[in-house]
Amino acid sequence: MTFTRKIRARAPLRLGLAGGGTDLSPYCDDFGGAVLNATIDRYAFASFLPRDDDRVVFEADDIGVSEAFEPNAPLHAELVLHRGVYERMIRDYNGGRRIGMTIKTTVDAPAGSGLGSSSALVVALVNGMRSVLGAPLGDYDIAHLAYEIERIDLGLSGGRQDQYAAAFGGINYIEFLQNDRVIVNPLRVSDAICNELESSLVVCFSGRSRSSAAIIDQQTAGMKTANHDTMAAMHKLKADAAEMKRALLVGDIDAMAEILNASWKAKKATAQGVSTGALDQLFDIAMANGALAGKVSGAGGGGFMFFLVHPENRHRLIQSLDQAGGQASPAKLTHRGCETWRY
Repeated sequence: MTFTRKIRARAPLRLGLAGGGTDLSPYCDDFGGAVLNATIDRYAFASFLPRDDDRVVFEADDIGVSEAFEPNAPLHAELVLHRGVYERMIRDYNGGRRIGMTIKTTVDAPAGSGLGSSSALVVALVNGMRSVLGAPLGDYDIAHLAYEIERIDLGLSGGRQDQYAAAFGGINYIEFLQNDRVIVNPLRVSDAICNELESSLVVCFSGRSRSSAAIIDQQTAGMKTANHDTMAAMHKLKADAAEMKRALLVGDIDAMAEILNASWKAKKATAQGVSTGALDQLFDIAMANGALAGKVSGAGGGGFMFFLVHPENRHRLIQSLDQAGGQASPAKLTHRGCETWRY
């Protein structure tokens, strides 16, 4: 099989508004998890370029890595996400027969950002390969396959919400149930409420990426041993997701802020290292300059924080975070999931 036109894919990154961590096993297997998240205007991009020499080339422009493999040579790639998706899709949907191509990617946030960037990249890679191979995959299939490639094939620690957020896009209340059953509930939020939420959001890169694996492994260990503090915090995070959904649907930003602060407190109780001195300092500066609430995005330890603020105070908040060494900006909500196109 060959393909002759460039195929491109993009998948949105996300903010975890509430419930993050309850999508981890064994918690979601035993109790059911629930997450509220929203995709934003930052993306993982993948381009699939035909070749006539049968080589397989992986390139990640944003981190400056390029690897080329001769036909039938083992794919011992440093770019493990590229390799994992390519090998799984070729195995499952092309009978194991390689196709020469260049797969070139970039992501609008660094690895370890807490915005689900790695999983968004995997979703973009899966969806692009789906288009190359003509594989009959819907959004649920793409998200589940991306989850399997990351967590099972490659053995990377993490949960499930990022893959579904990237595949579906928009504002979603996502339930994670036994036997790998996932229900994505898109929320019908009015334009006025979306505008108010969007105008109330500030995202801030802490200046330090982090590996989430150690924090996630610690959370998972606490769940497996039924550690009281870990379990109580996880139950609180799940309840907060439902409360946050209700507050969002009626546009009560002040109530959302109250829930967000409670969730940040509960999240810090799930594992050591969720917060750091630098994150605490940014949080304190934000709260002193108009923020209503804030929390780290993702597992914690670094990456991005996000804050809720009344729109009339947003500029002052951004300035104060920038002066403190953060990299703050507004965020625009997006309402479309992963897309592919030919060019």
